[in-house]
Amino acid sequence: MVNTSAVVMEKSELGNLIARLWAEGYTVVGPTLAQGAIVFDELRTADQLPIGWTDEQEPGSYRLKRRDDGAYFGYAVGPHSWKKYLFPARLTLFSIERTADSFAVHQGSTDVPRYAFLGVRSCDLHAIAVQDRTFLHGPYVDPHYERRRERAFIIAVQCGTAASTCFCASMNTGPRATQGFDLALTELPEAFVVEVGSERGGALLVGLNVRAANGEIEAAHQVTETTKRQMTRTLDTSDMPALLYENLDHARWDDVAGRCLSCTNCTMVCPTCFCHSVDEVPDLLGERSERVRQWDSCFNPELSHVAGGSTRPDIRARYRQWLTHKLASWIDQFGVSGCVGCGRCITWCPVGIDLTEEVAAIRGSDRA
Repeated sequence: MVNTSAVVMEKSELGNLIARLWAEGYTVVGPTLAQGAIVFDELRTADQLPIGWTDEQEPGSYRLKRRDDGAYFGYAVGPHSWKKYLFPARLTLFSIERTADSFAVHQGSTDVPRYAFLGVRSCDLHAIAVQDRTFLHGPYVDPHYERRRERAFIIAVQCGTAASTCFCASMNTGPRATQGFDLALTELPEAFVVEVGSERGGALLVGLNVRAANGEIEAAHQVTETTKRQMTRTLDTSDMPALLYENLDHARWDDVAGRCLSCTNCTMVCPTCFCHSVDEVPDLLGERSERVRQWDSCFNPELSHVAGGSTRPDIRARYRQWLTHKLASWIDQFGVSGCVGCGRCITWCPVGIDLTEEVAAIRGSDRA
C-alpha cells in the first residue's frame, strides 16, 4: 500500500474491496435499487450498486431518474438510514419459557453481524454520532447497540449531488465527511479518491491496486464544494432552542396540525429518532413469552399514554413535541441537535411538511 492518508483507486477495484470485506468476515451493506428507490441491502459485488441512477426529491416526492453518466454514488439519500442495522426495528431482548416446576430465562441473541457499511454520507455519520451519545456515552449503555456499533466498519462516500430537500450545510453536518469513518471515497469520473480514517481502514487497502493521490485531492475537494452550492434549503439554528421554547403557543402549531397525518413517516426515516416501545409477547398456550423492543414514534398516541389518558392527545401536541425535542430539548439532553439536515422527513412526508419552513414561520420570517 502507498504510505499516505489519501490514495486513488480505480473504479474497477471497488469490487475487490467488497470481496476483501466479505473475506474478513464482514457482512457488506450498501445502496442498491429496489422497490422504486435506492435502499440498503447486502452487497456481494459492485454491480449491485445503483450505477447510473439518481434521485429527484421534493417535499412529499421521490423519483428515480437515469443519469447521463455511470456514477456509482450519484444520488443523495434514500428512505433507509443505518439506524436499522445499529438499532434494529424489532429486537427480542429475552424470552421466558415454562419448565416442569419453574421457568427459564433466555437472553436474546448476542451473535450480531460484523457489518461493513458502504456509502455512508456525512449527515449519516453525524446521525450515528448522535445515537452514540444517546446509547453509549450517557449514564446507561445499551449493550445491544454497543455490540453492533463496535463491530461496524464504515466506508463513507462524499456527496457529489444534493437533493432539493438537503440542508446539511446549514447544520454543519456535511456535505463533506471529515471524521467517523474507516475509509472515505470521493467519486471522480474515472476513479475514487480514498481517504484513510483509521488503522483498520488502511490495513484493508493493503494488496489492493491503489496509488498516491496528487492533483486528484483538489478535484475531490471541489466535488463537495459544488454539492454545498447546490443546496437551496437552510435552517437557521442561531436562536435555538429559545425560539421554540418561547413559542409553544404559536398559531403555526395549529396550521401544521391541520396538514399532518400523524403517520409516523418522518420518525421512521429519521436517522436519529429512537422512540421505542417494549412489549411482552406471549404465545397462545402460555408456555413462552418474549420481551420485544420495537420502533415507535412520538406521533403515536399510545406512546404518551399514561394512567388517565394521553399526555399529548392531539396532532398539534404531538408535532410540537417532535419538532421541539428534535431541535431544542434534544440539545438540553444530549448536547447536540437531533437533526442532521438529511431532509428525509421532508421527502417522505406524504403531505410535504418541511421543518425548515415551519421553523421559519415560527420565527416570523419568510425564509425556508
